[in-house]
Amino acid sequence: MAESVSEMLRQEVDCDCLLECFHDLDGIDDDIFDLLTASDDPQTIDEIAATIERERSTAYRSVQRLCAANLLEKEQINYDHGGYYHVYRARDCSTIAREMRAMLDEWYTEVGGLIDEFEETDGTTSTSKR
Repeated sequence: MAESVSEMLRQEVDCDCLLECFHDLDGIDDDIFDLLTASDDPQTIDEIAATIERERSTAYRSVQRLCAANLLEKEQINYDHGGYYHVYRARDCSTIAREMRAMLDEWYTEVGGLIDEFEETDGTTSTSKR
């Protein structure tokens, strides 16, 4: 764990921190997610890079992280005479929130089980040999 639970509880949390905590994202990822959430139309990598004023490769890596976290939808647009390009849009925030709740519930259940195990073994952790 990068931070203890008690440290996380003492910190002020906002929506950006929420995505960072759940999906291990960084500031550029947050910027792109915010951009695509606010946009009515899907965006190409070039449009995203221009808007956030970063190199195309930086925007591409960030978009790939967001896609891997299942926060963006990728659509292929075909040219009439061959070739294609991709556009990206943010997934529905209600769906993302539901998935984060499910992830949190799963984590809560797992940690609750570990706490129960800790209690049942009188504080002996599974890795210690006493």
